[in-house]
Amino acid sequence: MAMNVGNASGSDEVMVEMNTTPLIDVMLVLLVMLIITLPIQTHAVKLDMPVGHPPPPLVQPIVDNIMVDFDGTIYWNNQAVNWKTLDYYFYQQGQKAVEDQDEIHITANRLAKYDTVAKVMANAQRRGAVKIGIVNTNTYI
Repeated sequence: MAMNVGNASGSDEVMVEMNTTPLIDVMLVLLVMLIITLPIQTHAVKLDMPVGHPPPPLVQPIVDNIMVDFDGTIYWNNQAVNWKTLDYYFYQQGQKAVEDQDEIHITANRLAKYDTVAKVMANAQRRGAVKIGIVNTNTYI
């Protein structure tokens, strides 16, 4: 009553492949369990916004306009300046207390090199000017 189970070719080799179907089933069940047990993430950011409109400032701030042209020319309040003069202006702003500093608005031509604008901003930060903003970057006034 012997029974011959094997391949049709008649070779006596033992099948050494592991059946991975149960392993995959167990892993999928564990993955589903993990996903179910994770808390639902809310993407809300809670902000304490002021109620109503803030009153306008009593004294309008002084604004210094810096314009960077497409060829790298830098203008301080519509006057062309070199890097040394610009550095001196930033140094003067940095010597003031933060609340006394003038606002610095940087306007760049859309063809201006990013490197030049980044150098202007880095120079201002290095010299201690903190009230800096980029305005009207789409067009050149």
